[in-house]
Amino acid sequence: QVQLVEAGGGLVQAGGSLRLSCALSGSIDSINTMGWYRQDPGNPRELVATFTTTETTAYTVSVKGRFTISRNNAKNMMYLQMDSLKPEDTAVYYCRALTKSYALYWGQGTQVTVSS
Repeated sequence: QVQLVEAGGGLVQAGGSLRLSCALSGSIDSINTMGWYRQDPGNPRELVATFTTTETTAYTVSVKGRFTISRNNAKNMMYLQMDSLKPEDTAVYYCRALTKSYALYWGQGTQVTVSS
């Protein structure tokens, strides 16, 4: 099993920045891909940024150039640096891990609110 715990959400004005973190524990060696998703009320959960199976990164179009996904393998941490935040970025942000045996794990989520 893999456990994920997000931190770093909060309230920020439009144009500001936040850095989310995701602490990973458990069977970390079993992880194949991991990334960040978000969900606001009334909409399905959507991909924000992810590490692919080839260790490259991918972003949804709306955050390209503003958000950066990164990781620190020595500390078992994943991050999402969010710059130039917009009100439409308001959502609960989740980190997600998919293992090599296709088991899916989610964190509990952290709220990001961007005021205009």
